[in-house]
Amino acid sequence: MAKKKILLNAFNMNCIGHINHGLWTHPRDTSAQYKTIEYWTDLAKILERGLFDGLFIADIVGVYDVYQNSIDVPLKESIQLPVNDPLLLVSAMAAVTRNLGFGLTANLTYEPPYLFARRMSTLDHLSRGRVGWNIVTGYLDSAAKAMGLTEQVEHDRRYDQADEYLQVLYKLWEGSWEDDAVLNDPAQRIYAQPGKVHKVEHHGEFYQVEGYHLCEPSPQRTPVLFQAGSSDRGLVFAGRHAECVFISGQTRAATKVQVDKVRASAVEAGRNPDDIKVFMGLNVIVGATEELAWAKHAEYLSYASAEAGVAHFAASTAIDFAAYELDEPIQYVKSNAIQSATKNLQNNDWTRRKLLEQHALGGRYITLVGSPEQVADELELWIGETGLDGFNLTRIVTPESYVDFIDLVIPELQKRGSYKTEYETGTLREKVFGTALLPAQHTGSTYRH
Repeated sequence: MAKKKILLNAFNMNCIGHINHGLWTHPRDTSAQYKTIEYWTDLAKILERGLFDGLFIADIVGVYDVYQNSIDVPLKESIQLPVNDPLLLVSAMAAVTRNLGFGLTANLTYEPPYLFARRMSTLDHLSRGRVGWNIVTGYLDSAAKAMGLTEQVEHDRRYDQADEYLQVLYKLWEGSWEDDAVLNDPAQRIYAQPGKVHKVEHHGEFYQVEGYHLCEPSPQRTPVLFQAGSSDRGLVFAGRHAECVFISGQTRAATKVQVDKVRASAVEAGRNPDDIKVFMGLNVIVGATEELAWAKHAEYLSYASAEAGVAHFAASTAIDFAAYELDEPIQYVKSNAIQSATKNLQNNDWTRRKLLEQHALGGRYITLVGSPEQVADELELWIGETGLDGFNLTRIVTPESYVDFIDLVIPELQKRGSYKTEYETGTLREKVFGTALLPAQHTGSTYRH
């Protein structure tokens, strides 16, 4: 029986400090060049050399102002601030690659669906069908206030709005233009056939839309749909809409529970359990030998900022950890922040010291350290014991973290039959799922003519 092939995204953000904070100070780190096109096109070529499935680009609207009730630490350590628009990177990266996919984060709370539909269709055309959308609803009060609201919309209510947002998008992407609407016939002077392009009429609780989708059908119509919510309401949403789900795991046993819940949510929505691919965020520090890997780990630790990591986490939970003494128990507070982040604090047995230890590398993702063989063993173990499909590989030092993984770990995985040796043909959805369009059992397909 053939081994399950591990799927792999590079996890990144259009900013300096993403997950592992403080490492921008490392002499070999180039993240301060994030404002240049070459930084991104060079990265795209590196990742395609490593046969990565995609570059998953996170985003945030707002600032991390919970810790110390200020943005002093985020500014000093560049904790996702400044942050530039992720969507504008794709055209340049698509131009220098042929196969790499692009998972783009965009917050639907602040984007009108009609214009967003055009933006994504445009990128799907320009990339020949290589884009995905990471659906987020936001969680920062700072973003809500910047966008004219008094506070963040209540957690479950945001998902109600998201459900309707997706309805509007499916109507535009899947239903407005029929497959054969475009004739492109100069002799008849007919580019598109009037009877095959339909007005979308949507009158809902959150959105009022009357109009035709401005783009002809793109290679995928609907981009590959990513989502990261693991709350009860988030899982219902994922079961209905998501094709790829991103989780954050700390132990294999707990991760298996999360993966099983995601697959159950798909079944509940009338889909197959493997209609959703599940990815976990992961740090990897690899060296030619175990000794060299741990030496690199020690070197990275000396540049990391645990406090910056805790300041980032404070915004995820809406709790100001700076208000607590080092060993004072942190009190759980219910909020509209990230539910999976606050869940770990509900027993009131966390302290600032414990959080600082957890964020020693500037972030709190699992870190694998070792030789290529040891890292490959661990990756296969995680896949085998949890049911995961793949990983979102973070950058620690950029682009060194990705180059090391590609040069050392990828050949080992390929030797074992756990990783592809060439790309499949076609769009991002075809490469990952074997079909260019949403499958029949996905709710979005029901909006087609």
